Amino acid sequence: MDSKNVIAAIALSSAVIVLYSLFFVPEQKPKNQNLVEKEKVEQNTDTPSLEQKENLVTISRDEALKQSERIKFENNNIVGSISLKGASIDDLTFKNYKVDLNDEKRVTLLGPRNIDEGYLVESGFVTTDKNIDIPNSNTVWSIIGNNKLTDQNPIKLSWTNNQGIKFEKQISLDDKYLFTIKQKVINDTDKKYDFYSYGQIIRNQIPDITDFYILHEGLVATLDDELIEEDYDDIQEKKFTKVAQKGWLGVGDKYWITSLIPPRNKEFKTTFDYKKKFRANFIATEPLTLNENSSIEEELQIIVAAKRVDVIDGYAKTLNIDKFDLVIDWGFLYFITKPLFFGIDYFFKLLGNYGLAIIAITICIRLAFFPLANFSFRSMAKMKALQPEMVRLKELHKDDKMKLQQEMMALYKKEKVNPMSGCLPILVQIPVFFALYKVLFVTIEMRQMPFYGWIQDLSERDPTSIFNLFGLLPYDVPSFLVIGAWPVAMGVSMWIQQKLNPAPTDPMQAKIFMFFPLFLTVILAPFPSGLVIYWTVNNILTMAQQVFIMKRTTVKTVT
Repeated sequence: MDSKNVIAAIALSSAVIVLYSLFFVPEQKPKNQNLVEKEKVEQNTDTPSLEQKENLVTISRDEALKQSERIKFENNNIVGSISLKGASIDDLTFKNYKVDLNDEKRVTLLGPRNIDEGYLVESGFVTTDKNIDIPNSNTVWSIIGNNKLTDQNPIKLSWTNNQGIKFEKQISLDDKYLFTIKQKVINDTDKKYDFYSYGQIIRNQIPDITDFYILHEGLVATLDDELIEEDYDDIQEKKFTKVAQKGWLGVGDKYWITSLIPPRNKEFKTTFDYKKKFRANFIATEPLTLNENSSIEEELQIIVAAKRVDVIDGYAKTLNIDKFDLVIDWGFLYFITKPLFFGIDYFFKLLGNYGLAIIAITICIRLAFFPLANFSFRSMAKMKALQPEMVRLKELHKDDKMKLQQEMMALYKKEKVNPMSGCLPILVQIPVFFALYKVLFVTIEMRQMPFYGWIQDLSERDPTSIFNLFGLLPYDVPSFLVIGAWPVAMGVSMWIQQKLNPAPTDPMQAKIFMFFPLFLTVILAPFPSGLVIYWTVNNILTMAQQVFIMKRTTVKTVT
């Protein structure tokens, strides 16, 4: 292999490494980061602790739900119950989302604290005065009035301690996913107390996660305009603490979010930690003073939601929650990804099918890049027309590399050809490609949405395989051999498109490019079928445009 090929191989390898590091490798934090976080933890320790000793015996979900009296809640989107023991929201199922496409079982998110998958939200007041009894996870609350929570009827809970201090909770539910909790403390004594409001999300263990670098699943918050994303394994190693004036915090899955919105216009301290269970909580940094024969009241919000864009954006706007739209992991290409989703969603509402919507947005993208593509394809057409002349010059000056270079540059200048212009459309499309991949990967709107024929879920891979003739032969193939009809169509369209481009003059490069369509077919086979449909349609449109331009482009050369 000559030096050119070596350089080309090194350059290609470097490009792959760079692209991988940009889009897939997680950010590496400096080794001294733990020291910085420890310093953060040491600050602001003047607020009461939320620590509570618990001796829990793990039992089944059904047993846990029967252990204490419960208040049921239901609207058009969620159904579940609130445990009167601890007044925690620890049982919630999404009514409109199936666990599996072929199963009627619905997605259940929250669960009682004494099951393996325990996942719950609790709230209340704490104090630095150890002589005062305050409600905890073992406190049994009483129901006042209505015993079922709906979007039309709130509920009220009450508990009085031995000192004569009464605690009340009024819980209301909207027609989607929002719980609003008004907490009140009534003091009928002649003493004065200080109370700090708090909210806490507890999750016993790490759930089944996608574990893919382009998607964050774990503890998340926006605090004073800063997005905080902490993985489960990071929190197992270190504690995160930050004081903020505004924001929200929560625990996010790929499609689901459990979040807390602290009381407005009050400073609070947010903590993510792990002590046999994961916790995401806030606590007010300044106390509310409860004077003798008086009361205090505070309000917080809890959103346990499917990450539908209209729902999340709606809550961000109506409740004025700072950067709440970042609950959905749009990524660093936010400025492309979110508008791209809105474009797809617009065409879905127009056409009634997300597959057709993807094809429609592909056409729009091609039209947007039309001027750039025209320039590039004209240059490529000229390059292909110049191939005989380039071969002639290479034979004529095969022993004089310097002369060959000069003649080639003179030819490019004469014909006004840029040999690198063919790369421009691909380079421009890379951000769009990754943005579309992100949209298909993270948005619940695409989940379990069909196209036509065998594609029943655009967010999943094409389930067919060329190795059993796309289901014609009566046997299943291993997952790594599942290369579906749409990936094959994409590979074929790329191969045909490649034939329209000028062939590399270097034999080694020509061989590499020849296997490129096959390589991409295998690589893209596990990707969401919606993305492969986009790429295939994009290839077909590109070829049509390229053929049209090439027929209109002529080059006259001197031989």
